[in-house]
Amino acid sequence: MRVAESVVTVIVTVRLESEAQGESMRRVLARLSRDDRGLTTAEYAVGTVAAAGLGGLLIKLLTSDWVRDLIWNLIKSAISVFFPA
Repeated sequence: MRVAESVVTVIVTVRLESEAQGESMRRVLARLSRDDRGLTTAEYAVGTVAAAGLGGLLIKLLTSDWVRDLIWNLIKSAISVFFPA
């Protein structure tokens, strides 16, 4: 079954059930529009893109000469405390 047919089937089913209960179509559509089951997927997608961007930024920073020298000097300073020259 195609997606469009599924959506129409759901709307018609909900409408018929709602009319039987005396609920207007406007209320039915408002209730359907508040459904946020797909929101979690979108949040994961945004989080994944953000994590990939942060990972790329960290790789760029950590492979730069300035950061490499900074880390190397920090390690040399820490080692020189325990093993003075």
